[in-house]
Amino acid sequence: MDTKLSILIVEDEESIRSGLVDVFLYHGYAVDTATDGKTGLEKSLSDEYDLILLDVMLPEMDGFTVCNEIRKHSLLQPIIMLTAKTSEDDIITGLTHGADDYVGKPFSVRQLVLRVEAVLRRSQKIVERNRFLEISSQLRIDTATLEGKDPESDAVVETFTRKEIDILQYLTQHSDRPVSRDELLEEVWGYKKSSQIETRTVDIHIAKLRRKIEEDSKNPKLLTTIRGEGYRLQGPE
Repeated sequence: MDTKLSILIVEDEESIRSGLVDVFLYHGYAVDTATDGKTGLEKSLSDEYDLILLDVMLPEMDGFTVCNEIRKHSLLQPIIMLTAKTSEDDIITGLTHGADDYVGKPFSVRQLVLRVEAVLRRSQKIVERNRFLEISSQLRIDTATLEGKDPESDAVVETFTRKEIDILQYLTQHSDRPVSRDELLEEVWGYKKSSQIETRTVDIHIAKLRRKIEEDSKNPKLLTTIRGEGYRLQGPE
């Protein structure tokens, strides 16, 4: 019985694709590949992979579209996007479509492997969760369906990604104090303290969450920043 973790690499540049195959085979993964977005989507929906490495600029179908289509079928599929586009808007676009992480080209092979390990570690970690998160008097999140509802009408007012809920759950569990950016990277993303990975993932996710849960995201009252200490989620009144 093959117990290797499996990775699907969707990358059209042959040199990068073959290099990634060699790297992850060396690290003990089972590896499959696709050279265009359409084939990558077909494979991702027909087979089960522990993680998908997805390039953004692909023939047939771009990576953003592929990621979005995968998310329609699986909210929990771990996805890391690879791209030469590293502007903040591009990163936000990738994360908005549901990517768990976003790695810019050219990248350090060691750093990419660490990021893959971190995402897999988090996706496989068994966490006891309360079914509902009471964010405010106007918002109650069902962690099973990823839907945010108005408690009075039960109408769906917002949808969340699994990673966003992981962040909110961790902040809720530690609502008595600020939670630092590094602590979120370690506890929610699973990055090791010693990995020294540079990423704006936390900042981008916090900004996205504020747009979803705050009345005015530029003047947050629920998810606040404590200067020099981190983020704190205020409990419902």
